[in-house]
Amino acid sequence: MKNSSGFAAVIALSALTASASLASQQTDIIAKATTTAQHMKSDPAFGPARNMMDRARGVLIIPALIKAGFIIGAEGGDGVLMAKTPSGTWSQPAFYRMEAASFGLQAGLEKAEIVMLLMNDKALNAVQAANFKLGAGAGLTVATLSGGAAAMTGDIVVWTSATGAYGGLTLNGSAIKPRYDWNNAFYGPQWSVPDILANRVQNNGAGALVAAVNTAGSG
Repeated sequence: MKNSSGFAAVIALSALTASASLASQQTDIIAKATTTAQHMKSDPAFGPARNMMDRARGVLIIPALIKAGFIIGAEGGDGVLMAKTPSGTWSQPAFYRMEAASFGLQAGLEKAEIVMLLMNDKALNAVQAANFKLGAGAGLTVATLSGGAAAMTGDIVVWTSATGAYGGLTLNGSAIKPRYDWNNAFYGPQWSVPDILANRVQNNGAGALVAAVNTAGSG
């Protein structure tokens, strides 16, 4: 009986530790996504796109897309997806992950901040799906915002603040998936991604991020 009780205590402690680790990761991603939204607002290249932000139906923020390795590299990064509500403000963030594989001579570690403006419901619904992949077959046009690109149009408009070899990065083949474990831990398992993006649930821990995104447009 004592052994059984001890085993149960170990299981309970492990569950608490895992939950605390998840909470720390979520808090970290939200803080970094808030910083990325602030970087985007202060970047002169983003200035002409403020009206795009006002018209966008959704926004995906990946604060640190990482490319690592030599010869064969891996790309990936956690982030948040937010949707425009009927009132014109931005929703609570749902946690997502972007993953890709790339090949080539890639020495060292590279990192980029990525913000994807989803300009219509078609783009928002595609990215919101359980396993969306950018590129051929997606049926979406993707435009990259750069200095002086005031007239850039597309279903998805991408802003990036890149370092190193990421200056010419391509997102083709990138898979975007919900982080169900993080969403469940942050909001509760009874709330789905559509519930989160419809603002049916709130978590005060996302307040700074929501405020930063709400002030990124021209209004």
